[in-house]
This record gives sequence, structure tokens and C-alpha cells, in this order.
Amino acid sequence: MDFERSLELLWRDRGEARQPTRGRKPKLTLDQVIDTAVALADGAGEATVSMSQIAKELGAGTMTLYTYVPGKTELLDLMVDSVLAERDLPGPGDPRPDGWREQVRLYAERTLAVFRAHPWLRSTSMVRPVLGPGLMAGQEYLIAAVSDIGLEPRNTAAAANSIEIYVQANATLFAETAQVEQETGQSTDAWWGQRSVFWEKYFDVERHPAMTRIWESGGYDADTCEAADETFAFGLERLLDGIEALVTR
Repeated sequence: MDFERSLELLWRDRGEARQPTRGRKPKLTLDQVIDTAVALADGAGEATVSMSQIAKELGAGTMTLYTYVPGKTELLDLMVDSVLAERDLPGPGDPRPDGWREQVRLYAERTLAVFRAHPWLRSTSMVRPVLGPGLMAGQEYLIAAVSDIGLEPRNTAAAANSIEIYVQANATLFAETAQVEQETGQSTDAWWGQRSVFWEKYFDVERHPAMTRIWESGGYDADTCEAADETFAFGLERLLDGIEALVTR
């Protein structure tokens, strides 16, 4: 893979990306190719998307697509960054929510929404991320949110990274849930409902007294979706509490 070519395409708004120049005037745009690939991935998963499928959807020849993007690897980079850009987070100088915690909550809310809308994102690596404008806009926003609360520079970076990791980990879990439900046609609540025999026949209250107390006190009354949202919000708020305590200390 030519990673510089990938970067050139990701940052094509800087005017350096090459467009098809041979033959007749291009009927397609790179954005059309990306949008079509994303739509196909949303419907059936990223692994099932092929250049021939995209070409068929666009009414073009498969080889024509290679004049826009070198291959599937580079296309996936463009797809990932395109959907991350859907968060549409405020940029430098744009109005933001009041207070750094509200700004972080906005980042979290929009990131979760993107992963839920595009479940295939869970299969992409965030360890070696796509260095495109969608990703960088999110990181810039998050750094800006915590940069003026009184932390030392390295703690500022650590705080932003901790928030990003927490949000992405949960977003990936939510995306996996959505993807599994999409592939099986069965909700997570229905899946657990089918396994009620486990609690009736195999669950030993004497071996699990803590779980039993919480169960009997209503701690598990929420459905799976509500419980996931509550768990995420609880963890995020405690993370922000810890950062705030460090600042005040």
C-alpha cells in the first residue's frame, strides 16, 4: 500500500489529489465512490464490499474505479474517515457547548451515533488510525475541550486520550451489538430471553450472592439497550470526575 497516496486522497481538499485525466471527462467523483461504498457496507458489512459491487451500483466499469482510488485498502481508509467526519464537531472558533464536560459529552454522543449508524466501523483498527481530516477534527476538538482546565500539557494529552479510548471502546461494543442484531435479525433482549433456562436451572444463588442481591434489588431491571446507555454514561461521568478532581487538587 502506498500510504502517501492514501493521505493524498484523504486530504484532497488541499488540492493535491489526482483526478482522472485520461479519456473522456469523468462522470463520477471520488465522493460518489466513497458514499456508495459506505452505503453498501452499512447494508451488509465492510468485508462484503467489492470494487465490482460499487461499480455496478454506480453504473460504471470496475476498472474505471481504479482511476479514482488505487484499491480496497485505500478505499476503506476513505470510508472510515468519511463517516468519522459525520460527527461534525465544532472547529476552532465555532460555537461550543458551555463547559468542558458538556463539550466532552457532545464528542461522546456523536461518536456513539456514528458507530451505531455504521456498525462495520468496529472492524477497523484504531491502533493505527486513518490519518484523515475526520479523525483529526475529533482529536483537535477533544484536546481543545480539556486544554484550558488547568492540567499540565502531558496530563492534558493523557486526559484527551483516556476519554477517546473510553468512548471508542464503548462505541465499538455498541457497533458490535448493532451488527450482530443486523446479521441475525434478533435483538439482544430476545437472545437473552431465549436463555431464561440458564437462570431457572443453572444459576446458583449461593455461589453468586452479590449478583443475587443486586438482582433482587432491581439492579438488572433495565433492558439491554437502556443498561448499556446507563453503563456508558456512568463510566464517562466518573472518568470526568477523576479529571476534575485532579485539576481541583
